[in-house]
Amino acid sequence: MAFCDYIGNAIKDAISAPRPSCPPVRRVTATEDEKENAMEYGLPSSHALNTVCLAGYLLHYALTTYGHEMDGFRVLIGFSLVFLLVSLIGLGRIYLGMHSFIDVAAGITMGLVVLAFWLIVHDHIDNFLTSGQNVTSFSAGLSFVLLFAYPTPEAPTPSFEYHTAFIGVAFGLVSGIQQTYLLFHSEGIPRIFSPELSILVFCGRLLAGIPTILIVKFCSKALSKWLLPVICNTLGIPIRSSCYIPALKESDSSKNKSDNKQIGYLQRAVSFLPHKTYDVDTGIRFLQYAGLGWSVSDLVPHLFTRLSLS
Repeated sequence: MAFCDYIGNAIKDAISAPRPSCPPVRRVTATEDEKENAMEYGLPSSHALNTVCLAGYLLHYALTTYGHEMDGFRVLIGFSLVFLLVSLIGLGRIYLGMHSFIDVAAGITMGLVVLAFWLIVHDHIDNFLTSGQNVTSFSAGLSFVLLFAYPTPEAPTPSFEYHTAFIGVAFGLVSGIQQTYLLFHSEGIPRIFSPELSILVFCGRLLAGIPTILIVKFCSKALSKWLLPVICNTLGIPIRSSCYIPALKESDSSKNKSDNKQIGYLQRAVSFLPHKTYDVDTGIRFLQYAGLGWSVSDLVPHLFTRLSLS
């Protein structure tokens, strides 16, 4: 999903094709989140692209895992449900005034291309993530490359924020799974609704796991808000904050930049970076969601073992 989200949002911001004009189209937004989503560009439809990739991969997983138990009629039902879901999502986006037919068609087409590519390479990626060398460092480097390579849209949109959160979660999951795959994430682990994992144990996992994940996310955000500005100031990297740290607003960043004229050894170490002001909120957002992903794949499974919920 992080890969799909990056591809969709990067293309969307690179093309910068606006959503349908309003008026004459009447855009329906019921919540603040929907109003924020409406600030994104239109082509392609991220909802259509992500739905095709997610539903298609789930169908592929069901066919490869339980295919020997499924007859032709059940396979047909599976494809029909995926087709119905994608169609409803696409029609819903058009009805809400968020996308045109071309946006949805482009999203579905790109989703099919991304899905086909992922089905070709996913086995190799899984093998690398579970048994490769330097997986965590490679994932960290790839995450930073994707952050810096993201295209700049004509006007500010929340797409980059969503991409940062997805990449952070993916990095946290990868770093956790790489360390604990054989213990908690292999094919031999107990599955829900099986004799090895009863409903009571599953409910206990929910009651213990979800609060732990939320606490880790909160602590990761608080620690990042304190630590990242200190590190950036030590390295002489000019920073600003759009929302997380009021003291680092845009008006203050130029003042801080002019005050730090003395260049030391640590500042020279990062002199290769472009001379501009960086938004520290990107790093904070990445780290808090990386903490969330790591807690899901590493911390919480260890907690289940301690609580005899494994």
